[in-house]
Amino acid sequence: MNPGESDTLTVNPKQGKGRHVVILKIGGNELDDDAFVFGLVQAVKSLQKDGKSPIVVHGGGKTIADFQRRLGLEPRFIEGLRVTDEESLDVAEMVLSGLMNKRIVRQFVNEDVRAIGISGVDDGTVFVEKMWHPQGDLGRVGEVQDVDTGLLTTLLEADIVPVISPISIGAFDGLSYNVNADHVAAAIAAAMGAIKLIFVSNVPGVLIAGRVVRGITADQCEEWITEGSISGGMVPKVRSAVDAVRRGVTQAVITNLAGVQEDGGTGIIGTAGGTAGVRDQ
Repeated sequence: MNPGESDTLTVNPKQGKGRHVVILKIGGNELDDDAFVFGLVQAVKSLQKDGKSPIVVHGGGKTIADFQRRLGLEPRFIEGLRVTDEESLDVAEMVLSGLMNKRIVRQFVNEDVRAIGISGVDDGTVFVEKMWHPQGDLGRVGEVQDVDTGLLTTLLEADIVPVISPISIGAFDGLSYNVNADHVAAAIAAAMGAIKLIFVSNVPGVLIAGRVVRGITADQCEEWITEGSISGGMVPKVRSAVDAVRRGVTQAVITNLAGVQEDGGTGIIGTAGGTAGVRDQ
């Protein structure tokens, strides 16, 4: 995909029909905390008891950077996107699809939750094209073009939780690509017809003036990003949530693990109307 071209992601929103699919996107920094991973398992159990079919998509940024430095590779970023050359891709794939993925799956299995770890490469689940950026070459960084829901649907029908690394496969060259986990989660949510996509953070939601905003429209999101009220790592999460809603996901939420179980956090509203800007008192 060239700069300025529209996103051509292909999805089949009927794939998740009949199942109450919930996507949980987990950041890599949170996964370094054993207590957080244990809490994630409990949140998934809670969703399953409520009749939901959860899918977990995870990152692993901090651990990737740690392993890069051990190997003498200096992490580089362009607007928050990791520059991924051939050597860095090997590290990212080992960490994301190996170490981090199996860390999560192991905890699920230890708590008697059936789970299988895969990446976007497996069974051709997530196809991508090279992402172009006006400020420089990102290397082997991909932009999602197509999601095949066949394997995910099969796992959910067997009551198995898919735990997904964002490493994905090139649609034209068949190579592995590093992909922003937020973007992968949003694309899978849209393809599966998920009733909710939850970006699990270490904060209870989008904080404005120290308070959680319960609902934001897409227009309000961009306004607050421009103003700097929403900044840092929250920006790609908010934008991915907006993108997911525009693609047909019923609800996108940013919250912490407590919010997953308590139905809290900040919801992204797809229309210009609604309750944008309503804050917790």
